[in-house]
Amino acid sequence: MILDETDRALLRLLQQDADQSAAALAKNLDMSQPAIWRRIKRLKEEGVIKGVALNLNREKLGLGVTVFLGIKLATKGRVSLEDFERAVKAIPEVQQIEHVLGLYDYRLRVVARDISDFERVLRRRIMTLPGVGDLEANVLLSEEKRPGPI
Repeated sequence: MILDETDRALLRLLQQDADQSAAALAKNLDMSQPAIWRRIKRLKEEGVIKGVALNLNREKLGLGVTVFLGIKLATKGRVSLEDFERAVKAIPEVQQIEHVLGLYDYRLRVVARDISDFERVLRRRIMTLPGVGDLEANVLLSEEKRPGPI
């Protein structure tokens, strides 16, 4: 799919605030509301827009600690990867799972109430996952989310 400048401008606006009305987007882009709806529909159908996510304030929900875990599997092979992925997906505190190339096989984003809660999750859930070998934990101190380039 080829994106024109209007598509790119629309995506930038939606990335800043996906909750904007079609009327506000149309006004901002000097277009009609039906034209905006058609573009959004086309971008969704083509898979450019995969969905809309709700960004929650973790601290207000009582989840004050975020830890990035690097996990190196002790055993490699298709079965152990699939077993690990299936098991880690069942842990609600694991918010993001990335299969990566490098020192570790996986990078997990884990949220918890506090460090004690994270330790409980680590000991009882993550360290018992199939194939877990080496671990490295990095506690998030601050974060700035920025939209990617379009």
